[in-house]
Amino acid sequence: MSHNVLDLTKNLINRQSVTPKDAGCQELMASILKPLGFIVEDLTFSDTKNIWARKGTESPVFCFAGHTDVVPSGPPENWQTPPFKATEVDGYLHGRGAADMKGSLAAMLVATENFVKNNPEHKGSLAFLITSDEEGPFINGTTKVIDTLEARNEKITWCLVGEPSSTDEVGDIVKNGRRGSLTGDLVVNGIQGHVAYPHLAKNPIHDSSLAFAELANTQWDNGNESFPPTSFQISNIHAGTGAGNVIPGSLDVCFNFRFSTEVTDQELIDRVTHILDSHKLDYKIDWTYNGQPFLTDSGDLVEATQQAIKHCTGRETVLSTAGGTSDGRFIAPTGAQVIELGPVNATIHKIDECVKMSDLETLAEIYEDILQRLLGA
Repeated sequence: MSHNVLDLTKNLINRQSVTPKDAGCQELMASILKPLGFIVEDLTFSDTKNIWARKGTESPVFCFAGHTDVVPSGPPENWQTPPFKATEVDGYLHGRGAADMKGSLAAMLVATENFVKNNPEHKGSLAFLITSDEEGPFINGTTKVIDTLEARNEKITWCLVGEPSSTDEVGDIVKNGRRGSLTGDLVVNGIQGHVAYPHLAKNPIHDSSLAFAELANTQWDNGNESFPPTSFQISNIHAGTGAGNVIPGSLDVCFNFRFSTEVTDQELIDRVTHILDSHKLDYKIDWTYNGQPFLTDSGDLVEATQQAIKHCTGRETVLSTAGGTSDGRFIAPTGAQVIELGPVNATIHKIDECVKMSDLETLAEIYEDILQRLLGA
């Protein structure tokens, strides 16, 4: 007997799996997958629990990828319902992770159950790659699992990541790529002193202001038909002792690039360094590479996804690369076709996160339809 997608989603929401805790979510998923013929591997690294589950040994390999961890709820008293107690309100299911992405996980499981039941001799292999650190530092999660698979030359052909991609209705938007992400942590050095004696000090805020203006106004590229132009944003800035009469001795600035395929991370680093040097700043900068841009602009997976959404909802889906990063950035470089398809993202990471209950059923139907098109017997 197949599980109910709504009940499964509730069960997952009720588990307080704030990054990197899994809180038994993966154990629940494994208990459903094993009777279907999946071999489930526990690939725990440090504080992060991951599973790689696979049914079949042949190619092609269709993989559902996702995460059981969620962001903190914030003060529970600010929610209209308890954040870690799934609650139905006017046709919506409320709870942390409802949309990001426990609803997707439940839909994946139900779709897989129904597909395997109807296609016991399906083509290729079915797989699940599930982590508990997607919302966190992403050090010991999907990237480590992919390293493990690559080391034994185990390849994913098609990967569907269950991130909440939809904007207004399920399936209206599918993410077929993501921009790259590069973070810079910059320290500009000055000389601390009294504001009444500026000639005895060196103000790093004043010294760097023109450089920041140039960085903010630089056009890094023009983008292309799949990606918007690369953007530069300062996200954090701090200097000073808190006193109004002290010139700061240093300035700390954190900034981020979301970049297209028209530029590389090294080109961005070189151009930033050139600008800072041209303003003769005394600085130190540390770079954090968060992922390269990736794009699946065509192929069997995109075609099957578009057809399944049309068949189940009547909608013509729009392909998009907008938004933040996802674990797809670790999977795409292996050669896999990668898309992201999940519920409406209007409430993700917010107070009173919720998902339309009927959308969960629709999502499970779309997922099953995609499996049928790609692996159906």
